[in-house]
Amino acid sequence: MTTVLTPASPLTAADRCDRCGAQAYLRVVLASGGDLLFCAHHGRKFEPELKKIAVEIQDETDRLTDAPARTVGDEH
Repeated sequence: MTTVLTPASPLTAADRCDRCGAQAYLRVVLASGGDLLFCAHHGRKFEPELKKIAVEIQDETDRLTDAPARTVGDEH
């Protein structure tokens, strides 16, 4: 999948997958100017078709595997 990160418009928890309503981690920008949002699962599922119609794909799925930052005093 073509990965383009757009720092001015990162996806947030309020962005939801157009297919199932889960948190979106991919934004697919269409030539018409519209966009589609997908969770990681549906982004992978529809990847071949999305590549055909996307002008840009913003992929933030790496956020799913990043380890959370540890805080001071977190000894566990």
